[in-house]
Amino acid sequence: MKLLLSAALVALCISSSLAATPASQTAQPSPAARRAIDSASWLAHVTTLSSDQFEGRAPGSPGEKTTIDYLQQQFRQLGLAPGNPDGSYVQAVSLAAISSYPTLSYSIGGNSTQLKFGDDYVAWSARPQKEIDVHGSELVFVGYGIQAPALRWDDYKGIDLKGKTLVMLAGDPPGVKEFGTGAGSYYGRWAYKFEMAARLGAAGALLIHDPKTAGASYEVLRNTWTNENFFLDSREPNPDFPLVPGWLQHDRARTLVKAAGFDLDKLTRQAGKRDFHPVPLGATLNFTEVNAWRTVATSNVVARIEGSDPQLKHEVVLYSAHWDHFGLDDTLPGPRAQQIFHGALDNAAGVAALLEIAKAYQALPVPPKRTIVFLATTAEERGQLGARHYARQPLYPLKNTLVNLNIHGLNVWGRTSSVLLRGMGKSSADDVVAAVARRQGRTLRPEGPLEFGNIYRGDQFEFARAGVPVVALGESPDYVGRPPAWGKDKLMRYHAQVYHTVHDVVDPKWDLRGAVQDMNLLFEAGYQFAQGKDGPVWREKAEFKR
Repeated sequence: MKLLLSAALVALCISSSLAATPASQTAQPSPAARRAIDSASWLAHVTTLSSDQFEGRAPGSPGEKTTIDYLQQQFRQLGLAPGNPDGSYVQAVSLAAISSYPTLSYSIGGNSTQLKFGDDYVAWSARPQKEIDVHGSELVFVGYGIQAPALRWDDYKGIDLKGKTLVMLAGDPPGVKEFGTGAGSYYGRWAYKFEMAARLGAAGALLIHDPKTAGASYEVLRNTWTNENFFLDSREPNPDFPLVPGWLQHDRARTLVKAAGFDLDKLTRQAGKRDFHPVPLGATLNFTEVNAWRTVATSNVVARIEGSDPQLKHEVVLYSAHWDHFGLDDTLPGPRAQQIFHGALDNAAGVAALLEIAKAYQALPVPPKRTIVFLATTAEERGQLGARHYARQPLYPLKNTLVNLNIHGLNVWGRTSSVLLRGMGKSSADDVVAAVARRQGRTLRPEGPLEFGNIYRGDQFEFARAGVPVVALGESPDYVGRPPAWGKDKLMRYHAQVYHTVHDVVDPKWDLRGAVQDMNLLFEAGYQFAQGKDGPVWREKAEFKR
């Protein structure tokens, strides 16, 4: 839908005339290629990439250079060609790391109320601009801030909002079946809401934080957005954010709305209906900000296996995994090794899987018909910025990119009887994955509460919103020979105690049979896409369908 995507990305969308070819109609990869994926080799890559020498793989750090050198060396040894048409294995990505120091107040009837940064609100800048000054911007409540014609929903009703500041609710309208259940829709994500505000020419957008709908606590938001933030480096207005993006703490938002003569609960109920119209609050926003920034030079790593069919080799099956993590924090106690965010599962595991899958393709007696591209992205932990850069400046046209198979983490706790598929039901790529899973004796299952909305949180999201169907595996709790509670407990412990901490390291107790299972599934599914008659397409009501 062009209202969902910027015009530049819409032009790159895959033609909706394609239809998936059942996997059973496509030749299977050779047994030698399947055997090429090896747990010992995979573990050796993970161990190396998450070692102290790589210093947590932060973009722009010495650890990045070590990582980039290692990946280029491995792709060369495997015999893959440079993925950049300029003859190199890298795609340069320039980031702006911005620290923002804002002040914010609102005025109603001549009375001004100052809010406290961090406690009452968080706001930032996505532009490397020394000062930002917005005074007297009219505050307008726009409900959930959604414009989705295919779902018969428009919170804006054609009102001119240029220069105004939009006050929005997080999440989707409750109880409206078109927006789905469980993980919710893209329209409920803060990224979509800020993008809409920017597209409408609004000066600002303030999302009301409600812990029931925001998907994260206010503390998480405060810790995320009050520090140095990373964006793609550009002197042009950022299409993803208005001039003033931010969040209002729920009680502060209630107080503001009440001072303006409205009731937030009543406005929220009104916003849950299709006939909602924007409500001017009779208040104005005053905002100033001083920014400091630095430029960070970083890189994606790209390699390819050229297709063997002269008519189809211009089409691409794209595998991706992010190589970056959080580097080191020398304010933490203990020796240096305990200050490093090693990122073994997140995401040395995914990058190592890229190398193993590339090795499997190289073991085929004949390369697949279509070109296979392997993309190790930078700055995923900073907001999927390496993938976003590629999606906006692709090395291979996205209109010719059939599918993206993104790898984020891998199963290290044993074989599973199911495959959890993020965004299940959104594209016909599911059919191919399901067929491969059946041959492994496994079933497909959608995201559950533990994976809430992860289809929108990884690099695959950047390709999806650019129109490319995606495959992204989640964390199945259904471990063979284990009770259901065992798998759920493993996943909860990982997210509570290991994820994004210095404790994400290689564990000698890992059971790598599940990792091999999933790498073979991703290899065989990608092979089906590379050999099939046509590529997958979005389902009729998927938010990413053109």
